[in-house]
Amino acid sequence: MKDNLTLDQALDLLEKHAAEADAAPSWPATSWDALRRCGALGWIIPREYGGVGLAPLELLERYQRLAGACLTTCFLLSQRDSACRRLRDSGHEELCRELLPALASGQRFATVGLAQLTTSRQHVRPVLMARLEGDGVQLDGVMPWVTGAPQADHFLTGVVLDDGRQMLLVVPRDAAGLSVGPPMDLMALQGSLTAEVRCQNVRLERRWILAGPAERVLAGGRGGAGGLETSGLALGLAKSAIAYLQKEAEKRSEWQARATACAESWQALQEQLRRLASTGADAHAASNLRAKVNALVLRATQFALAAAKGSGFLRTHPAQRWARQALFFLVWSCPAPALDATLTCLALPE
Repeated sequence: MKDNLTLDQALDLLEKHAAEADAAPSWPATSWDALRRCGALGWIIPREYGGVGLAPLELLERYQRLAGACLTTCFLLSQRDSACRRLRDSGHEELCRELLPALASGQRFATVGLAQLTTSRQHVRPVLMARLEGDGVQLDGVMPWVTGAPQADHFLTGVVLDDGRQMLLVVPRDAAGLSVGPPMDLMALQGSLTAEVRCQNVRLERRWILAGPAERVLAGGRGGAGGLETSGLALGLAKSAIAYLQKEAEKRSEWQARATACAESWQALQEQLRRLASTGADAHAASNLRAKVNALVLRATQFALAAAKGSGFLRTHPAQRWARQALFFLVWSCPAPALDATLTCLALPE
């Protein structure tokens, strides 16, 4: 097609609009269209549903490149892809045929609302409850953190039944009783349009149930909290900061040691990520890698900001954006073990 882009062309467009996507609470239409035009919306979707069906390692490497160009847009894609992955792996052929082709072409947008089952509000009563009734299911409560919520046509979410068992469901945007709150005022990634989604007496047919009831409906799923994809995105962001630091080190010898150390750490973590992606990672290995990657992306972006001096503190300079975005990895899909290990990596000796 005439309007197709190569991946490199799409990356150039994403980088050009990265500051706007980070700062403005509006849908990054130009950047998202660049993903469509280079075929990124089909990367995770199997060929039988109109996608490309990339192997996990190649997909991970492409995520990294996108994150280095524009973390906001890559974050949106990662959450959409999380919904596609759960749908793809559900074995629910009817829903796959109904939803995945339109997602692959970009005609539809889906996202996930799973934080209530993973990292958000785990110390209180479940915030999104469900009740099975005859041939349907009724939902009441809130999905507290939903990326791209105002743009979504479908939400893949997790609910808790009265007996404590969990289910995964797809909730159509036009379901009666569903409402999307205003985008949250985030310190970075404003264009991700992250918002609360509320369900008040939302009733769905049982055909929208993807998995469950089960005790831990997310157990065994790929990706998710603390998963390798999140580490890959952090390494993508770190690489941009390190590349800037290396350029500065060419002109200023005082930055050479730090630039070299960061680059060597990045390479070691990249090799570890590739190895785990190829052989499979248990929760402990993924959490340990996430902690080291978190520490690197925080350190590298702070170094880049310091090397940029006063210019880096201006909104027009990417260093300040990288530094703010790096903090996101302390709170995005960062379960307690990964966070504790991250803080241990960051702790200074007394």
